[in-house]
Amino acid sequence: MALIDCQICDLPKVHDPRGSLTFIESGRQIPFSIQRVYYLYDVPGGSERGGHAHRKLHQFMIAMSGSFDIVLDDGFGRKRVHLNRSYQGLYIPPMTWRELDNFSSGSVCMVLASEFYTEADYMRNYSDFMCEVHSAALRQSQAAHELAEAV
Repeated sequence: MALIDCQICDLPKVHDPRGSLTFIESGRQIPFSIQRVYYLYDVPGGSERGGHAHRKLHQFMIAMSGSFDIVLDDGFGRKRVHLNRSYQGLYIPPMTWRELDNFSSGSVCMVLASEFYTEADYMRNYSDFMCEVHSAALRQSQAAHELAEAV
C-alpha cells in the first residue's frame, strides 16, 4: 500500500431542519467490513496518539467533534491530513504508520476497524516498520526483475 491509498472520503449527509444525519455502511462508504469501533476523547492538549502501524488492519478515522491531524507514512513518504468534519473520514490501509496530534479541545476521533483487536498486528517500533516495508519492496522488485528475465 502507498500514501496514495490513504484517502479522505465524503460520507452521505442527509439534511433536515432538525439537524443533519450521516451514516456508514460496511462495504459501501468504506472498503471493508467493520469488526470493531473505538474512539479517542479527552486527549490533553499537546498530546499525541498512534505512533504505530498495522500489518493487516484497515481503518477509517472520523473527527466526530473538534479536529486533529494525522501524519501518515508509508516508508517512502509522509503526509499530514487535517480532519475536522463529521461527514468526512480518512481511510488508512495496512502498513501505514500513523501519528495523531494537534487535537482541539473537546475533539473526538472515532475509528472503524476491519479486525478485532490483536496485539500481534501492531508494529510499534518505527525502525522495525521501515525494515519490513523496505524488505517487502525489495522482494517485489526482485520478483518483477526475475519475471522480466524469464520472458
